[in-house]
Amino acid sequence: MTQKKPPLIGRLAVQLKLINMDQLNQATAEQGRNGDKRLADIFVELGFINQKQLQKLASIQQDLIAKHRAKQARAGAAAPAATSAPSPIVRSKEEVLAAATRAAEDASPTTTEHVAELAQPAAPVPPAAVAAAPALPEPAPPSEPAAVAPAGAVPPAAQVPPAPLQGPVESDDRPASLGLVLPDADASHRQQLEQILGSAIAAGASDVHLHSGDSSKLRLNGELVSQGEAMSREVVESLVSASLSAEQRAELVRDGEIDFCFEMPGVGRFRANAYRQQRGFDVVYRSIPAQPPSLDELGLPHELAKYTNYHQGMVLITGPAGCGKSATLAAMVNLINEERNEHILSIEDPIEVLHPPKRCLVNQRHAGRDTSSFARALRGALREDPDVIVIGELRDLETISLAMTAAETGHFVLATLHTNNAVRTVNRIIGAFPSNEQGQVRTMLSESLRAVISQRLVPTADGRSRVPALELLVINRAIGNLIRDEKTVQIRSAIQTGKAHGMYLLEQSLNELVAAGTITREKALELAEEDKLITAGR
Repeated sequence: MTQKKPPLIGRLAVQLKLINMDQLNQATAEQGRNGDKRLADIFVELGFINQKQLQKLASIQQDLIAKHRAKQARAGAAAPAATSAPSPIVRSKEEVLAAATRAAEDASPTTTEHVAELAQPAAPVPPAAVAAAPALPEPAPPSEPAAVAPAGAVPPAAQVPPAPLQGPVESDDRPASLGLVLPDADASHRQQLEQILGSAIAAGASDVHLHSGDSSKLRLNGELVSQGEAMSREVVESLVSASLSAEQRAELVRDGEIDFCFEMPGVGRFRANAYRQQRGFDVVYRSIPAQPPSLDELGLPHELAKYTNYHQGMVLITGPAGCGKSATLAAMVNLINEERNEHILSIEDPIEVLHPPKRCLVNQRHAGRDTSSFARALRGALREDPDVIVIGELRDLETISLAMTAAETGHFVLATLHTNNAVRTVNRIIGAFPSNEQGQVRTMLSESLRAVISQRLVPTADGRSRVPALELLVINRAIGNLIRDEKTVQIRSAIQTGKAHGMYLLEQSLNELVAAGTITREKALELAEEDKLITAGR
């Protein structure tokens, strides 16, 4: 049996990214149990959309139906009349409207281009073709397949195989606005924000969370701690607004979230993400050092400095979110800036640590502001004569592919990746490519990858700070052969026995920290994949 097509308003909601397909299926099932309710009302009841979004959705639906009826009317007027055609059957306004609605249901947009047409004004409908139709908040889907319309009815559009669902775009090629509202901020809100962030920095917090209707939260040594009394939604939203420029506020209310960096004189520099949740706007600030850190300041071993000496190839810094990848990357870039006379090109989103030119020429580009994307910037980078290319994060297949190409074509690439250890890093890069390309990718990776530095930040035994624990994979001939021959499962054993080549597992690093009394055995066991390798502290 052919599966029934979801109602038009449901498909539009998915295309506008107001809901996902799972939510549409849930709402449709709920409608089946409550047949007297409109699907749009169920979206609101389930909390998938709000009333303002519902009004926008209904408006777009009405525009779509009107445009389709106009298009069909123009097509009908242009078609030559048959010489022997019978006299047209006079139809009522309701019959014409029903036929037009069915046609719009069958030909509802499934691509970005179709939805984008809604931004253009509809052509006038010939009065004789279609009678004026009342507003339709939501056309009811037919329970049975529509019967063949008699002569004179508006012909339904030809069925087109649906294309993958994509988000609609406006005339400027950006997603349609969510139409959110963010209040303006005044000088008092800026002062309050300075006080909150200044106190957090003084307390040694790495992150500051401001939540509507809740107290602020500080992340101290990896733990989230409540601070002060609950703040109202209005106060938090004003503080969010105080962090943003006018352009950034417009982006936040359009998209519902934004990544940005800002500097507060006398307080510090912050990377932040503001976003909308069900209670209002929230924001998270992460403290960024005013100057690029050194390896000593981060507690990292001096041996990492030698992994900045390459002039070709790729070095990856990996680990979960909040493990200090960006700081380690900044320290390594700073070493190159101090020791070499070269061109460093950095692509980040957003730009975090600022690198003033020292011995190197340093250009930092913000993906999304200075360039449209990481991939676009990397394609351009190959023609901008860089010696070192720094990539804030390898996010997708195209970025990974371009980074490997750059490493193969005589550039030194430094980048970060969200993976938990060295072996998963190799598998993640290979697995990002289609299966028919993975053989070639294995060969490329075995030749271009130089080292993988995987790290964690571990609370010290006294609870006053955190120290880095590392896993280090160095790509020598043996490791390269394992990558090429699809034997990555053996890389972990090679790391464990590769101390002479500077390699070691995370467990070996944790064990040394336990032996030195820096961290507790219990914390080491939490992070270890093989408990038996934590032999200290028994």
